[in-house]
Amino acid sequence: MSESTTNTLQYRFDGPEDAPVLILGPSLGTTWHMWDRQIPELIKHWRVFRFDLPGHGGAPAYPAGSVNDLTTRLLTTLEGLGVQRFGYAGCALGGAVGIELALRHPERLASLALIAASPRFGTADEFRQRGVIVRTNGLDPIARTSPERWFTGGFAAAQPAITEWAVQMVRTTDPGCYIAACEALASFDVRAELGRVGVPTLVLVGSDDQVTGPAEARTLVAGIPDARLAVVPGASHLVPVEQPAAVTDLLVRHFSTAWQPGFDTSTGHTALPAAAVKPALSPVPQPLQTGPVAEIAPVAVPSAQGRPDPYDAGLKVRREVLGDAHVDRALAQADEFSGDFQEFITRYAWGEIWDRPGLDRRTRSCVTLTALVAGGHLDELAFHIRAALRNGLTPGEIKEVLLQAAVYCGVPAANSAFKVAQQVIREETTPQE
Repeated sequence: MSESTTNTLQYRFDGPEDAPVLILGPSLGTTWHMWDRQIPELIKHWRVFRFDLPGHGGAPAYPAGSVNDLTTRLLTTLEGLGVQRFGYAGCALGGAVGIELALRHPERLASLALIAASPRFGTADEFRQRGVIVRTNGLDPIARTSPERWFTGGFAAAQPAITEWAVQMVRTTDPGCYIAACEALASFDVRAELGRVGVPTLVLVGSDDQVTGPAEARTLVAGIPDARLAVVPGASHLVPVEQPAAVTDLLVRHFSTAWQPGFDTSTGHTALPAAAVKPALSPVPQPLQTGPVAEIAPVAVPSAQGRPDPYDAGLKVRREVLGDAHVDRALAQADEFSGDFQEFITRYAWGEIWDRPGLDRRTRSCVTLTALVAGGHLDELAFHIRAALRNGLTPGEIKEVLLQAAVYCGVPAANSAFKVAQQVIREETTPQE
């Protein structure tokens, strides 16, 4: 077991010390125990390394807000243990870590399995909305609905003990770490980079997975040059728990036959070079293409002062604060008359001001709410209340901002603002059953 610090992960080893290392990465809201039923067979062939996400399974609660951060902590932990080369299998968020390893540290990977994974997990809005719900209501609403996302209905009904185990596993997770992990998934998007994954890859998915299902799995297989697809019937998102024998068999076959050589035991170094840069994405066969799998970023145009055009940075910040749905709607409604204004606010309000480092986004939300109350801009106030929740303000903190505004902006203005805020907060923080 590790002595976890802020830059390492809680872990455990199983299996013979002289065997090749196989790492198993967990899904959001789970612990390393999600792999318990794979261990007896896997340790016949490998030394199995399992880890917990921050704040999960009793691990120290040091939030990691990006997949890259989680990957760096994993590698730091492995460096301390002298593990240089390994196979890796990860489920959902654990799968995202596996893709990150393949893209940024290909010399470390001997083979890869991606389970219930995706190059982009839903939309950023979905995960940030989940963060708002957890921040307001705690993890209980997420815990109670987790069996619906993780298991088929028949399995959940037939296995009440496992279902309750799943609920308790989520319920005992640190809320701050869960919110940070949601943010990590919200910002994860490697659709344009899949062609650079150069390690043999098994993409495994449950046939009934409604979270990251067969369509996402096929996108991975179409994009990764050396990838094979396995669909497990009668399984949903947490397929290693629901169909343990099938998953174990598939992992044993994959890692036994698709383990790239390259580790020199006499020197402790890898002979395998980093994967060559390949085209951004392999073409997707038309029948399997369920949505865009690559995007060409617009070229940044230098400003008159020689600085990069802030439009792209502004659009990114605008989406992160207001949400994709709001921004897409505003841009779609723009025409020849209003298009220049949309470009103006994206470039200057969001690219020049909101992206400045002098204030964090929570503080900027407080300032913005106060200014909108003072100006009586209730339409704008509604979507900036939503933005404030996304930026980390709690409903209680928003109430304090409006009370402060009542003193300095006037009671009638604050009265109207409270009505708007009450409705928005009710909508945003009510768990979706």
